[in-house]
Amino acid sequence: MLKNYVKIAFKVFLRRKFYTFISLFGISFTLVVLMVAAALFDHFAGPYPPETRTDRTLYVVEILATNQEGSQINSGSPSYAFLDRYVRGLPGAEGVSVFSKGGVSVSYDDVEKIESHVMLTDGSFWDVFAFDFLEGRPYTEQEAREGSFVAVINEATRRKFFGEESAVGKRIEVDGQNFRVSGVVANVPIFRQKTFADIWVPVSTSPSEAYRTYAPSEGYGSYTFRGNFQAAILAWHSGDIPLLKEAFQTRLAQVEFPDPRRYDRIQAAAYTPLEEISRQAYGEGFSTAAFTEVYVDDLLFTLIGSGLLFMLLPALHLINLNVSRIMERASEIGVRKTFGASSRSLVGQFVVENVLLTLMGGVVGFLLSFWVLFALSHSQLIQYGQFHLNYRIFLFGLLVTLFFGVFSGVYPAWKMSRLHPAEALRGGSL
Repeated sequence: MLKNYVKIAFKVFLRRKFYTFISLFGISFTLVVLMVAAALFDHFAGPYPPETRTDRTLYVVEILATNQEGSQINSGSPSYAFLDRYVRGLPGAEGVSVFSKGGVSVSYDDVEKIESHVMLTDGSFWDVFAFDFLEGRPYTEQEAREGSFVAVINEATRRKFFGEESAVGKRIEVDGQNFRVSGVVANVPIFRQKTFADIWVPVSTSPSEAYRTYAPSEGYGSYTFRGNFQAAILAWHSGDIPLLKEAFQTRLAQVEFPDPRRYDRIQAAAYTPLEEISRQAYGEGFSTAAFTEVYVDDLLFTLIGSGLLFMLLPALHLINLNVSRIMERASEIGVRKTFGASSRSLVGQFVVENVLLTLMGGVVGFLLSFWVLFALSHSQLIQYGQFHLNYRIFLFGLLVTLFFGVFSGVYPAWKMSRLHPAEALRGGSL
């Protein structure tokens, strides 16, 4: 019976080419938009190199210092000294890395000026994150502690300085300092905020030693718990995340203040990657609530709600098209019901036709989505961005396609199948 349904479906599609084209266009266009949006979000928040352990990673990126009266507030990124003292060695962590947010540095290749994004890291950075090394190796924890002038560069930087030649062992100049290249890694997209850079060097090679000291700094009375660093905490298992969060809060209760009259309390939190993304999207800046509230549910609700609303309009449009298409076949339905066709078999036939139509639109949508992501990857609109379809996006697209097929086909088919044969033969009306 299913084989007959399929044969009838293709004959109907060829007979009403205009309806078929409009339906395919609506399905494929909607699917392309949803799949491209899903692919972008998946690449921003999903487990991709070098941030492949998102299910067991926490980040500390912001702190808030206040006093009892609330008259003094100092907020921003933590310093290396603060993170080194109160985050490194956290009980229950597989590894902790402290690294800078990075900045732009200038190099010169003969007479050409080359700007690169440089990140200062410790040796643990290469254990916490899973970089794809194309050649060479990362610098070690010992090299990072001793201040060895070694560097890891990305593929694009190797091409700028050395062309297609091997870069390992060669020298590269960054802001007047000379580094020996120890390894080359694949380009990291700019939206991977925790790991993006062109060049990675040990934090110990910094010209100033001030980052090591947890003490008052000169100037307007700020303290070195503020800086330009962040920390990544890697858990042994994803189930250890709540315990690590509690351990970090215990550490915060032990913070020593150089001048308790100015600041006597620190607020901070260790967030999962998804929690950090949701806070960036919905947070209200630095406040007490900023370190106690997360917005993951709000983010997921917004994403799912937006997707459903976006699908609703084309789904309703497909229902109207299906109603018009089925109305033209009212006499056929009347004849079949007169000869004993059941409502169940009629509904099955129309649902199969609609599912086939949406699957055809889904195939077109998949191909167009692949082309859009390929074009976006090669457009250089997003630095080092490489987007592609994977099994998660494929399953999402398949669910969307089946949603279109079932939702837009069942109701019109059910209504028409309930028509009296005589009424159907007269042209029927839904």
